[in-house]
Amino acid sequence: MAKKHHFIVVDTETTQDDKVADFAAVVCDRKGRVQATCAVLVDGIFTDAEKHPLFFKKGVDDSDLWSIKSRDRRRAKYNQMIADGSRMIASVAAINRWLERAKGEYNPKLTAYNLTFDTGKMDKTGIDHTIFSERFCLWHATAGYLAKTKAYKTFALEHHAFNPPTSAGNMTYKTNAEITAKFVLSDSELVEPHTALEDILGFEIPILTSLTRRLSYKQILEVSQNYNWRHFQVKDHFKATGK
Repeated sequence: MAKKHHFIVVDTETTQDDKVADFAAVVCDRKGRVQATCAVLVDGIFTDAEKHPLFFKKGVDDSDLWSIKSRDRRRAKYNQMIADGSRMIASVAAINRWLERAKGEYNPKLTAYNLTFDTGKMDKTGIDHTIFSERFCLWHATAGYLAKTKAYKTFALEHHAFNPPTSAGNMTYKTNAEITAKFVLSDSELVEPHTALEDILGFEIPILTSLTRRLSYKQILEVSQNYNWRHFQVKDHFKATGK
């Protein structure tokens, strides 16, 4: 019976050619208690910076997290993690063996904050997520339940958590991991580091446990299956007041 209550949360940080450089997977129970952890830099991907540079955007300000200059700072940070022992280099085969052991011991349900994104990058790298038959997108579950509450929308308004308008004039309020973690932890100073393990432990597991305190697994599945960005347009949730 206990195996029904375990989840495996995965997160990836990627390269310019859509491979996984930084991979983490954490098995936890429905109360967020960590049972097993894998946090590695992928051999042959992270270790070949010329062929697989860390993801970056062209034409953005140097201070932007995803700028070329920031890419170099992020690589230096990872190298420091290797030096201080908080990260190790592991092959794709070793990662897959770890996942197989986690599957055998815990039979967890797979989730990630953007499940399609992370599993897509795992596919391109050869990291096997298909062994986990039960799964849901944590972002879609969050959007389907927490982000629709009055408390969340009040928090979004108070913290100006709105996306820029699109060229078509559509504007939505934010439902990303950083703003949602700020909401569930009541900590407006949180800044997502965008390193795989730290994002899981500090952001995704708190969001997951916020859901599991309120909903059964069946309910989580239900609310995760109907995500549509149009459901979060500002004009449908916030009304102008005053003279």
